[in-house]
Amino acid sequence: MEEAVMCEIKGNSLDDGPGIRTVVFFKGCPLSCVWCHNPESQSRRAQLSFDETKCVGIGECFKQCPEEALDKSNPLFVNYDLCTSCFKCTEVCSSEALSIVGDTYTVEQVLSVVDRYQVFYETSGGGVTLSGGEFTLYPKFCEQLLIELKERNINALVETSGYFSFEHFDQHILPYVDQIYMDIKLFDEQEHIKYCGKSNKRILENFSQLNQSYQKGGVAILPRIPLIPGISTTDTNLESIADFLKQQHVTELAILPYNPLWSSKANKIGSDICYTNNKWMTAEQVEHCRSFFKDFKLI
Repeated sequence: MEEAVMCEIKGNSLDDGPGIRTVVFFKGCPLSCVWCHNPESQSRRAQLSFDETKCVGIGECFKQCPEEALDKSNPLFVNYDLCTSCFKCTEVCSSEALSIVGDTYTVEQVLSVVDRYQVFYETSGGGVTLSGGEFTLYPKFCEQLLIELKERNINALVETSGYFSFEHFDQHILPYVDQIYMDIKLFDEQEHIKYCGKSNKRILENFSQLNQSYQKGGVAILPRIPLIPGISTTDTNLESIADFLKQQHVTELAILPYNPLWSSKANKIGSDICYTNNKWMTAEQVEHCRSFFKDFKLI
């Protein structure tokens, strides 16, 4: 029986595709973007999380930690160099300030959650979205899940970084999905390596192949451009992406303005923060970025 590690399964979502959707957030990602909006999804293993706003200071957690990794004087509260992820502290934390991020699911367990919201999919034109992290790290699991969704006549949309084996995607994913959202972050390869940890050649090649298939009547693919101030918002980058998409005969795309709230999630799991920007983009900044895509329909 196939299993996958997930951060959460979120019902009643309005932000990850049309209608009301259930979003399955898989854990693990081949990229390491310095601004990752879901930093808790980068690692495939379960992680200890500490939410300071929930802590009521009872102190039972200190008694349970065999490594003495909990420290009030530590800005993160947890010394992650000492923590062995035994999670004993979470067992006595009644306020759930200490919690485990990541759990293993079977396909049947995911479907048990998905099935609760059937009426919302039917009435809103919604469905299920596979997201992450990067769901393509679990191709056989996703294939089994998507086949079950197809049998239930539930719309299936996938959100991907584009960094995957096309052969595996073509075999296990593509036959069963209704729409693909793919992020295109940086066009320059060296910039992509610097800020995302991997070359973007595979991403651009995968997009080209999937888009060619779409042009011939295949599964719809929507490119999405994350706006990261000072990184992806440069005129050179936006112009290059726009030119690339024009060459691909793309007519629609989505712009994703920067959300600075991700850094608080990174702190909760002790993740290193290499990019610091706590400001929302202004309307003028977003509009400037949008101006490079005036020849496209912006979704």
